[in-house]
Amino acid sequence: MTIYQVYETMIALADEERREKMAAYMRHQFEFLGIPTPLRRQQEKAAFKVAKQMKRIDWEFIDQCWQSSYREHQYLAIDYLVALEPFLSAVDLAKIEQLVITKSWWDSVDALSEVVRKLVRRLPALKVEMLRWSLEDNLWLRRVAILHQLLQKEQMDRPLLEEILVNNLGSSEFFINKAIGWSLRDYAKTNPQWVQDFLLRHQKSLAPLTVREASKYL
Repeated sequence: MTIYQVYETMIALADEERREKMAAYMRHQFEFLGIPTPLRRQQEKAAFKVAKQMKRIDWEFIDQCWQSSYREHQYLAIDYLVALEPFLSAVDLAKIEQLVITKSWWDSVDALSEVVRKLVRRLPALKVEMLRWSLEDNLWLRRVAILHQLLQKEQMDRPLLEEILVNNLGSSEFFINKAIGWSLRDYAKTNPQWVQDFLLRHQKSLAPLTVREASKYL
C-alpha cells in the first residue's frame, strides 16, 4: 500500500458516530472522519515502510493532506514526517513552519514539535531558527520553539532553553504559559535545581499556570 492509498482508505473507513465525538473534543475546529489513532497507525505502517525506500520527502503528498477538510489527513502527514524525519534537510524547516501556522491547533502543533525536535537535534545549526520562532507573533511557532527541547535530558541546551523561555515570559496566552510550564516540568526530572533556580529568578514574570506545571516534580 502507498501513502496515497492510505489517504483514500481513510475516507472509506469514516465512522459517522465517532467523527462527531472527535470533532467535539477539538471544539469543532475541524471536520473529522472518525478514525481512531490505532486504526490510522495500522493503515500507515506498511505504506511508510515503502515510503522510506524512496529516501526523500514527498511534499506534494503532505500538501494534499494539509489541504484536506479532514483532520485525520493532517495527522497522516505528521505521522509521515515523523517516520521519514531522517530524510528532512535544513531547507525543509521553512515548509514545516508553514504547516505549524496553517490549520493550527494544539494537536497538530504539538505533534509537529516532535518532528522539529528530531530535526534540530540532528542539525544543531537550526537552533537559531528556534530563537527566531520564539519571538514570532504567531503563538504556535512560539509554542513549538518552547517545546522543541522536550525529552533532551542531559543533552539539554540550557542557554537556548532559558533564552526561548524568557522571550515568552509575561504572555497572557494559555498555550504559551502551559508550554513553558510543561518544558520546565520535563527538564525538572533531569535537573530540578536548575528549574527551581529559574522559577526564583523569574518569579515576577511567571504565570501561575506556568509555576504549577513547572513545580510538579520539585
